[in-house]
Order: sequence, then structure tokens, then C-alpha cells
Amino acid sequence: MMKLHNYLDKIRHHFDEGGKLHAFHSVFEGFETFLYVPNTTSQSGVNIHDAIDSKRIMSIVVIALLPALLFGMYNVGYQNYLAAGTLQNAGFWEIFGYGALAVLPKIIVSYVVGLGVEFAWAQWKREEIQEGYLVTGMLIPLIIPITTPYWILVLAIIFSVIFGKEIFGGTGMNIFNVAILTRMFLFFSYPAQMTGDRVWVSTDQILGLGNQLPDSFTAATPLGQIGQGLTPSSNLWDMILGFIPGSVGETSVIAIAIGALILLYTGIASWRIMLSVFVGGGLLAAIFHTTGSSPIQWYEQLVLGGFAFGAVFMATDPVTGSRTNTGQWIYGFLIGALAVIVRVLNPGYPEGMMLAIFFGNMFAPLIDYCVVERNISKRARRLLKK
Repeated sequence: MMKLHNYLDKIRHHFDEGGKLHAFHSVFEGFETFLYVPNTTSQSGVNIHDAIDSKRIMSIVVIALLPALLFGMYNVGYQNYLAAGTLQNAGFWEIFGYGALAVLPKIIVSYVVGLGVEFAWAQWKREEIQEGYLVTGMLIPLIIPITTPYWILVLAIIFSVIFGKEIFGGTGMNIFNVAILTRMFLFFSYPAQMTGDRVWVSTDQILGLGNQLPDSFTAATPLGQIGQGLTPSSNLWDMILGFIPGSVGETSVIAIAIGALILLYTGIASWRIMLSVFVGGGLLAAIFHTTGSSPIQWYEQLVLGGFAFGAVFMATDPVTGSRTNTGQWIYGFLIGALAVIVRVLNPGYPEGMMLAIFFGNMFAPLIDYCVVERNISKRARRLLKK
């Protein structure tokens, strides 16, 4: 590593202003700071020194996403072999390999396109490359159907990175979660690819499986079945384990819970937001079930679709969520309640977590403002009493 560091110092002048590779200064700087802690220090203003920076935070979140990613890969293969009726003849690595070959290209496209836009934008603005897309690039493939066409995914990523983050000033300045904005772009622009039955396309030729699997088939998600007035075909245990059709990273509550423990142990995510999302969702789900508006139990709402994934990895985004302690309780409760309201009252859109987080992001600044103003008023009243 020391040799690499010395080599980077040796070629740095080529990327500085006036060097023959100055057009790639942002790329060089971004690569160097990804590998090493910068040795520059602030020269003015008040600063807080901490052992962790945004790069390390992003890395921990990516690690927390790995259980959901790995299980999602397995589940993609599992659902295909199950529908083909050949599950009993397939081994673990055969199933996992099938899913990995389907998911990995989506991840590669997400990072290449998203980071490419960020590199180009940073170079154009003569700014540093920011690390925010390290997490977003992993989130996007996990919250979309596996069959989303690549050209649609590319359009959605370009739109979301530019109009969802860069025009607001980059990482830390965006109002909405970029991954949520990507899914919303896909949903409203190409609803056929994002709603209804999931069409799983066979890649058996790539895997050398001959004609064991069909060219394509449909598998309705449990929420999709509920939206059609049907009883979910999956039992509760399958819902918790994740052996159900759905977006890649959203099916396994156990894998998501492992990620949640990592985020809470490291202090990256707010436990107040996580807990209040489940409380808000559970309360509204119980009310709807009691009144006969929802055919499923309240706890089934919490383990289906993207509810758990959104509560753990997206509602807790420190940039777009509430930052005051009281505000985090209100913000999380709002998201959980709104997600269930959309699911129950809009049968045409059975998954409400995306819209709930989007509106939660929208109201987060207002919630924090009201909380801060209330605290100011309380302190002013105490001073008057003295």
C-alpha cells in the first residue's frame, strides 16, 4: 500500500491544474481519497474532528446491505426454479449462481452510470467527487424488479442523480433520497415494468442449464395478490424468510434485520426512526384489519413488500430524514402510517413504502422546524417565569 501511495504522489502533478491530465483531476482525487484518508486540514472556521467520515459511513451501510443482497440473489434463482418445477433437482450453488448472474449486471450498470454522472459533474463544476453514490448505487438494484430493462434503469439513474442530488449541491444537500427518486421515476414513467406481476426471464443458456427453465413466467407478489382481492399464497414464515416474489433486496426480513443490527450497533442509523416506522405502520394496519378494510393481520403488513427494507435503509437516511430527536419519532410514524394507508386505500398501488418515504422526506424539514421552534418557545417561557 505504501508503494501505491508513493506512486500516486509521484503522478499527482499530471492531474493538477496545467498538467497534461488535468481534465481527470476529480477522478484522480476521488480514487485517492477512496483509498486513503486525506492529509489536508481545515484552515479556518470551527470544525469537529471525528474518527469517522462520510466515506466510512457509506462503507458501513454497504456492508449492512450485503445480507439482503446475497439472499436476494439466491431468491431470484429460487423463484425461477420453483416456477419451473425443477427446484428439487437444483443445488444451492446452482440456484445462487443463477440469481447472481441476474443481479450483478444491474449492480454494475448502477455504479458505472451513477458514478459516471458524478465524475462528469464534479469535473464540470471543478469540485471534489463525493461518496454519496456508494450507497445509492447498491440500493437501486435492490429495490427494483429483477426484470427492469437496462435502458430504463440507465435513464432513471441519470435523471435521479442530476435532478435529485447534483442540482441541489451534491451529497448532503439533496432533499429526497436518490434511490427513492429513481424508483419513482421508473414507477410513473414505466408502470408496466414496476407494478403487477413480476416477469422472471430465464438465463438458462448463460448458466448452461439447457431447457430446464422456461423463457419467462409471471409470479404475483403477495401484495399484488392482496391488491387484486385475493388471499396471499405465501405463509407468514415464507414472508419472514423471504422465499416470495418481489424486488431483489426487499423480501427477507431476517436479512434486513441483520443489516439493521449492523447499522444500530455502529450508530449509523437512528433507532427512533426505525422503531417509529414499525409502530406507525403496525397501528394503522391493526386499525384497518379491525375495521375489515384489510384482509391480512397487522404484522403481515410489516413483513411484506418493501416495508422493512424502507424502514431500515431508506427512512433512516441522515440527509433526507429528520434530525431532531422528537422530529425523528414524528417522521418515522408518518412514514409507517402513510405506507399502510396507501396500500389499503389504493388497490391499484399495493406497495406504499416508496411514496411514504418520499412524502416523509418532503416534510422532514418542516417537522424539524416545528420541533425547534417549540423548544425555543418553551425556553422563552421558562425565562419569563424567572
